[in-house]
This record gives sequence, structure tokens and C-alpha cells, in this order.
Amino acid sequence: MKTDDLISMLATGVTPVERHPLARRFGTAIAAGAAIAAVLVAATFHVRADLAEVAATPLFWAKVALPFSLLLGALWMATRLARPGVAPGASWLGIGVPFASIWLAALYVAARTPDGERMAAVLGQTWRVCPFNIVMLSVPVFIAVFWALRGLAPTRLALTGAVGGLLSGAVATLAYCLHCPEMGVAFWGVWYVLGMLLPTAIGALLGPRLLRW
Repeated sequence: MKTDDLISMLATGVTPVERHPLARRFGTAIAAGAAIAAVLVAATFHVRADLAEVAATPLFWAKVALPFSLLLGALWMATRLARPGVAPGASWLGIGVPFASIWLAALYVAARTPDGERMAAVLGQTWRVCPFNIVMLSVPVFIAVFWALRGLAPTRLALTGAVGGLLSGAVATLAYCLHCPEMGVAFWGVWYVLGMLLPTAIGALLGPRLLRW
């Protein structure tokens, strides 16, 4: 066989490589998951009636900043882990800094709260349901994020699953902010964090099974 004939045969049926697959898959997954989570909030929990008023306060945006920063940090790490052989690198900072910041802020607020009011500040009014509401809202996001990851090539499956779970929990928490009445930093540092860590643990457990090539 001549060289030209061999090249022609190998080139037959070749299709163009998809451009920017990471951005496209994660963008689709996050947008779809967030939309479904927001609809669930509106249909199941209802958007808080004073949302327009509290949205004008810096404290509300501080509350939103926690899951949003973790969303960005988890997305940064997930896009690295989705490529075979790529280490997390500095993307750990995108997750570690938001967690450290909210815990330090929560400790500061708790230290300045009178002893008799400290537990109430941590528990708020909804501590019994908050983490589980976040986990419930994270389910559609979890499915969408793992769909995105399965179409890529992660090799650290447990870690990738954990980061995918954290990404799901962060998106769900953002949606939950539309309903949640809690405006205490100490509350967010415990119950919002727990609500996001539960999908993280589930993702770590399921990652080796769901993301296996």
C-alpha cells in the first residue's frame, strides 16, 4: 500500500474534535442544575417575601459569597481533575480559603456574642432542616455535574467525586439562599458548611463507581 493511500484510509471518517469541552460540559451542568434547584426552592420552600429588602444589605451578599466562592473553587479544581494526570495544584486554595474565612468569621462573631445568646446564634431557627434541604436541592445538580465528569477523563476518582459533590452542594446552597431566613455568620459557618459537606462525602463514596472509565 502506498503511503498516500494509507493516509487517505486513516483520515476517512475523521470528525472534528470538540472545542472547549470542559467549559461546555460544566457550563451546561451548572446552568441546568442551578435552574432546577431554583425551581425546587420556589415550588417547595418558597422564595422569602422580603428578598428584595434583604438583597439591599451587605450581610445578604456576604451570605451569598460563601457558596459562590466555593462554587468557583470547586469548579477550578474539578476542571483540573477532569483531565488525566493533572494534579489539583493551587486550586486547593479556591476551596480552603472560603472555608477558613467563614470559620474564622464565625468564631469571631461567636466570641463577641454574650454567653447566653451564643448557642442561639449558632443554631438559628432552622438548624434541624437546613443541611438536609441543601442536600435535597443538590440532587439535580449532582446528577448534572457527574454527567459532565463522566464525559471527561478523571483519574483520581474519589477526589474528583468529592469535588463534584462540593460543587453540587455550593450551587444548591446558592439556590437555598433565595429562601433561607438565617442571617447569622455563625449559623452559616456550621449548617451551610455541613449542608455542602454531605454531598461532598457522597461524591467521594460514589466517585470510584460512577466515574470509572
